[in-house]
Amino acid sequence: MIIGRKKEQEIFVKLSQSDHAEFVAIFGRRRVGKTFLVREYFRESLVFEFTGAFEADTTVQLHHFHNQYNRLINTASGLKAPSTWTEAFNQLTTYLYTLAKTPKKAVVFIDELPWLDRPRSGFLTALEYFWNQHGSQMPHLLLITCGSSASWILKNLVNAKGGLYNRVTQRIELKPFTLPETELYCQARHLKFTRYQLIQLYMVIGGIPFYWQAIRQSKSVNQVIDELCFETGGLLSNEFKVLYQSLFKNAENHIAVIEALAAHPYGLTRTQLLAATKIPNGGTFVRVVENLSDSGFIKALSPFGKKNKDTMFRVFDFYSIFYLKFIRGNVSDRPHVWESFADGANYRSWTGYAFENICFMHLRPIHEALGIGGVFTTVSSWRFAGNEEISGTQIDLIIDRRDGIIHLCEAKFTASEFVITKDYNTKLRHKRVVFQHVNSSKKSVVTTLLTTFPAVPNQYYHEEIHTEVTADDLFR
Repeated sequence: MIIGRKKEQEIFVKLSQSDHAEFVAIFGRRRVGKTFLVREYFRESLVFEFTGAFEADTTVQLHHFHNQYNRLINTASGLKAPSTWTEAFNQLTTYLYTLAKTPKKAVVFIDELPWLDRPRSGFLTALEYFWNQHGSQMPHLLLITCGSSASWILKNLVNAKGGLYNRVTQRIELKPFTLPETELYCQARHLKFTRYQLIQLYMVIGGIPFYWQAIRQSKSVNQVIDELCFETGGLLSNEFKVLYQSLFKNAENHIAVIEALAAHPYGLTRTQLLAATKIPNGGTFVRVVENLSDSGFIKALSPFGKKNKDTMFRVFDFYSIFYLKFIRGNVSDRPHVWESFADGANYRSWTGYAFENICFMHLRPIHEALGIGGVFTTVSSWRFAGNEEISGTQIDLIIDRRDGIIHLCEAKFTASEFVITKDYNTKLRHKRVVFQHVNSSKKSVVTTLLTTFPAVPNQYYHEEIHTEVTADDLFR
């Protein structure tokens, strides 16, 4: 049963009805559900499926391929195990030609391609020859390739410069569940959480289906977090290093970048990130940042009105932030570990930027709630260090509309209705006035509140707040 993924399923329908060969590349963060989606949707159409093994040498991979070939084709073919990938694809090609008159697409699914591309394995060369010489000439073939290393998929398939240049006919980036998809998933599994509780859990594990799958019924939010994150042997108690080491070669540099950005959750410039990580300024640093960006762990945010050199990098993987903030060093068999954190200053600061990250990831429903779904906008952040006359301030989410309005968004995570006090009203007004003054903006600059619960519409609310988007809006 597939939850959500409507866009991807629409693409699959078109691919299944295509009258020519299709070469699909699917990529996305590890544990995001790529394999499940393909297997579930094409359950009745798969004629061959094979998955690469992590860090296995080519001889072992080819042995696995041969066993899977015999198993799925259901024949003791008498073919000897291939010694090269060229031989392996030749065997597969011979079988696919026998399916030429089938009425529906013959789906071949090769999962975790990056793990098959070992040094001197010849895998990419063999794949290239297979597709160019045979696969592309088979109207009945739907070849689906998949991998958690998004950078590998993008470099070697989607943006290939050699024999696979422009051969991929459809690329799909599978992203984590949104809040609405997460809610649907929990309903399907009879997990009884309110929307506020779903947000609490989402700030810990994000929209990763594999993590949500581990949640047991009848558990409270605190019990779930304790069980998954802080108990010895919990699914997420030691997931951090495994996650990065399974995706990236020399993952120490990738982890160093994540650690540096997690320590500065509102972002670092390239110069600041280089200084914090001590990674040499060059190809290694560029590659690491690209790897993490392609896989969705970090994002580059352009500051309002500034050039690319001022881009801020910010970590957007919820689990990574939570692990480095709370889990690391606190895994034990002591009960109620999470409750010991859940009322401190670190907890309050974390919920603030974690909820803000949720807002960044749900810009479409925010636009719809503001009634600007059809308006061109740019999203940015802004910081002002201050001077002798004006104190500094920062705004982490700005929506700049082409139709003459700029929304300065203020995200507030609270457990109940939010009350704007006189002091807080002064702070919001200061941000807006300083922004207008420093940027000399001719547009209308307004304050927009992003809240978990609706704010109390008191005097100060009416004085400063132009529009408000609540958590319920994020679930639409």
